Amino acid sequence: MTLREKIELEIREHGPIPFSRYMEMCLYDPELGYYSRPSEKFGKAGDFYTSSDVHAVFGRLMARQFEEMWRALGSPAEIELLELGPGRGLFAQDVLDWSEKKLPDFYGALRYTLAERSPSLRERLEARFRERIESGKVELLTLPDDSSDSTRAEGAFQGPTGEDPSAGSGQAARRSTGERFGTNREGHGFSRAEQGHRMQRASAAEVPLIVFANEFFDALPVEVLSERGSLRIDVRDERLVETWAPASQEELEFLDRYGVHPTGADRTEAALVARHCMSRIAANVQRGFLIAIDYGYAREEQLAGRHVGTVMAYRQHSASPNPYEAPGEQDITAHVNFTAVAAAAEENGMQVHKLLTQSQFLMGIGEANQFADAFEDCRLPQERAKVALQLKHLVTPAGMGGTFHVLVASKGVDRSVMDGLSGLGFGKD
Repeated sequence: MTLREKIELEIREHGPIPFSRYMEMCLYDPELGYYSRPSEKFGKAGDFYTSSDVHAVFGRLMARQFEEMWRALGSPAEIELLELGPGRGLFAQDVLDWSEKKLPDFYGALRYTLAERSPSLRERLEARFRERIESGKVELLTLPDDSSDSTRAEGAFQGPTGEDPSAGSGQAARRSTGERFGTNREGHGFSRAEQGHRMQRASAAEVPLIVFANEFFDALPVEVLSERGSLRIDVRDERLVETWAPASQEELEFLDRYGVHPTGADRTEAALVARHCMSRIAANVQRGFLIAIDYGYAREEQLAGRHVGTVMAYRQHSASPNPYEAPGEQDITAHVNFTAVAAAAEENGMQVHKLLTQSQFLMGIGEANQFADAFEDCRLPQERAKVALQLKHLVTPAGMGGTFHVLVASKGVDRSVMDGLSGLGFGKD
């Protein structure tokens, strides 16, 4: 049975499904979902790049920021770093190797936890970190799989009309293909079925915690809304078609507080799963920090008419507005509503710093030593030139530095200490 056939079977048995359920099945079906398949997804041979694919300096700079956070917490004897959706583990390896080499005191206190849902990626992580897992330095956790009903918003609804979703009509403000480099993630996520459960971690609750989520929230299922209501996926004449149901109260309240109500042919997303996920993370941090890096926006940008209809599919480094073309064989993403996830963190006791670009954040960390971490392994001028180009792509606004945003939050840390972190200080003077 193909994933499309499995989706069609569920629709015939239960009725039209919310877009969030369709997106979850496409990405996370245990056997046929995009992230469950053993095919390569990252780098040149895959479908997209992440920051860690560009150069190890991304992990090296973040290692310095993590070490600074550890010192801000009083240099505890043990600190846990929990990475959500580590994928192949490139970032984790860069952080661990650089910390062991350059930040030995921090490395001695560090316990690195990898929370990954994909069975095939967990196998790769086990192989990559076998020695560190055996020594207790690295812990590999499994994000729970979801039941088939895990992200049903309000059950199955029958829409009034059918439209062929493969046409992709009505989806506005697409990101251009030229922006696709580095704009997907290795993150794999929670669903609403898991809300209310204690967040998994390796250490005791009282051990200070840093949660790191790089390109994680954009992979969480979203609800899609238009003037006609909330999107449902149905089957007509052996084709997947779009229908519409009345929007739920939760969806409407989300738009009231964190987004905009779509007009005309516009569509927008309600990131209910992302909000619930952030609430769960923040509630389970007793003392520590959270860093979320992703492409996305604040509500003010939506009010200005930007970021309307951001659902996109990615395959073989090509972007498409059609999420129905190849279920299970293409990545599906939606831009992160940082206003919504920041509010969820604050509602659960965290202090949230103003949103930064990746450019501002990395410049703040790297300016102290003029990004010497990037060039340490270079021996020839040609090597330095190549690394300079990679660094430029990571840091400058013209590259990933302007596309990605960074949300930093803390709990149990004095605000002045948080504001003094180097990643938050670029341009203050």
